[in-house]
Amino acid sequence: MKMAIARRRVLMGAAALGLGACAPKAAPVATKTSDALGDLDGVAIAARIRSKDITALEAVDAAIARADAVEPAINAIVTKLYDRARADARKGAAGPFAGVPTFIKDLNDIEGAPTKNGSRAFARNIAKQTEPYVARLLAAGLIPIGKSTTPEFGFTCTTEPLLTGPTRNPWNLKHSAGGSSGGSGALVAARVVPVAHANDGGGSIRVPASVNGLFGFKPSRRRMIGDGERAIPVDLAVNNCVSISVRDSLAWYCAGERGAADAPSYPPLSPNIAPLKRKLRIGYAPNALTGRAPDPDVLKAVQSAAALCQSLGHQVTEFKSKVDGPAFADAFSIYWASAGAQLVQEVQEVQKMAPRAPIDQLLEPLTLGLAKLYQSKPPGSIEKAIGVLKKAEADYAAGFDDVDVILTPTLAIAPLPIGEIAPDRPFDAMWARVFEYVGYTPLENAAGAPAMSVPLAWNGAGLPIGIHFTAAKGKDALLYELAFQLEQARPWAKRKPPLAV
Repeated sequence: MKMAIARRRVLMGAAALGLGACAPKAAPVATKTSDALGDLDGVAIAARIRSKDITALEAVDAAIARADAVEPAINAIVTKLYDRARADARKGAAGPFAGVPTFIKDLNDIEGAPTKNGSRAFARNIAKQTEPYVARLLAAGLIPIGKSTTPEFGFTCTTEPLLTGPTRNPWNLKHSAGGSSGGSGALVAARVVPVAHANDGGGSIRVPASVNGLFGFKPSRRRMIGDGERAIPVDLAVNNCVSISVRDSLAWYCAGERGAADAPSYPPLSPNIAPLKRKLRIGYAPNALTGRAPDPDVLKAVQSAAALCQSLGHQVTEFKSKVDGPAFADAFSIYWASAGAQLVQEVQEVQKMAPRAPIDQLLEPLTLGLAKLYQSKPPGSIEKAIGVLKKAEADYAAGFDDVDVILTPTLAIAPLPIGEIAPDRPFDAMWARVFEYVGYTPLENAAGAPAMSVPLAWNGAGLPIGIHFTAAKGKDALLYELAFQLEQARPWAKRKPPLAV
C-alpha cells in the first residue's frame, strides 16, 4: 500500500474528473512466444546494448511484443507509451540502464502522460511535469513503455481498481497480483520487462514481489530522491522497484538515491555490493505483530528460509518484537484512514467547481469506507495514532540491540484469489482481511527502515511465497549483501510462471 497522493495532485482542477470505468476484462491464456531478451535482467540487457549486440530500439520493440502477448490475460498496463518509448530509444541513452524498457507505476508523473492514480476521478488527468524521482530513472537510461496498474491511490494490497478491473497473477490468473504495485509485479513476473517501478507505504513493493515470485526491496526513509520530504507527521512512502535479480534492484536503487549532501546520515550505496561473507544474528519471528500465525504453507516456507540461513552459518534465534502489535495495527489503520478522508474531502472540493458525477461514481467504496472509518473516531484519535507510530519507530530500533536482521513471512497467506479483497466488498470485513494479509509489512514504513521480500519458496499449488527480511534504519547495504548471498544459495530467476514470454 502507498500513502495517498499529495494535495497538489488532488486539486488538479475539474478537468481531472471523468468517468473512465471499464468492466473487468476476461482472462484468456496468452500464447507463449520465443524471445531471448525476456530471460535477461536489466543489467544484462544494458550490457548488450552497450556492446552493440542489440539496439535500444530492438530491446524496446521486443518488450512491446511481450506486453501485447500477455496483457489481455494479466491486465497490468493502464497506459501504453509505445510510440514515446520508441522515439526515446531512437535518440539513444546513457546511464547504467541505457535502453532498458520498463514501466512506471501510475501514481507517479511523467510529463504529458496520464497519471490516473487507479481512480475514476483522475481518468483524464495528464501530468504537467515529470517528478524528480522519475526524472532520475530516465536519466539512468530507463525507457518506460507504459504506466502500470495500481489500486485507487495505492490504498490496498491487491490491484483490482474499478477504473481498469483486476490485474491478474501470471502464476495463476485466478489470483491477485498483489498491490499496490501489482501491475509492475505482474509485468516483471511475466518477463515483459526485467525490472519495473514500485513504491511502498505499507508493503507495496514487498507484497507484489512476494505474490509474483520476485525480489522487492523497500529502502530506508529519505534514501531516495523526493522520499521523506512530505509535510506529514509520519512519512511512510518510499520508491524503488520489483525485479528478477538482486543486481537490478541495487542498480535501480543507486540510480534513484540521494547524494551524500542531501542525506548526510546515509553514505550512498556502492553499486558493487558483494554477497555477504560474515555471519549474522537473525531473529526468527513467524507470527505477525498481532500474534496471528501464518497459514501452514507460509509457515513451512519461512521455516525452510530459517534453515537455509542456518546452513549459511548465520545464528538464527526466536525473536520477540518490542512493538505493541495490536496498538500499532490500530494506529496504522487510523493514520491510513485519515488519508482516505482527505481524498474524499478534496475530491468533493473539486466537484463544487465543476460537478460531473456523484462522489460514489468517482471514488471507490474502499476509499469512501476509509473516510467513514476515520470520521467515526473520537477527537484526538489521529494525534494519539501518530504518537503510537512514533513510539513504534523507537521500539523497532531497540529490537536490533540483540539481532542484526529479522526474518518473517512477507504475507500471512499465499496469494489471494481475485475478488477476496476487492474495493467494492463490504468495508468492515474487507479491511479486516487486509490486515490479516499484510500484518508483517507496515511496521518498517512507520520505522523508516529497510526491508525486502525474497522469492525463496513456492507452495504446493505453485504459488510464490516471499520471505521477509528487515534491518535497522540505514542498514540497506547489509540487506543487499544478504540478498546476494541468498540468491546464490537458492537461485530463483529461472523459475518462471506458466504465463511468461
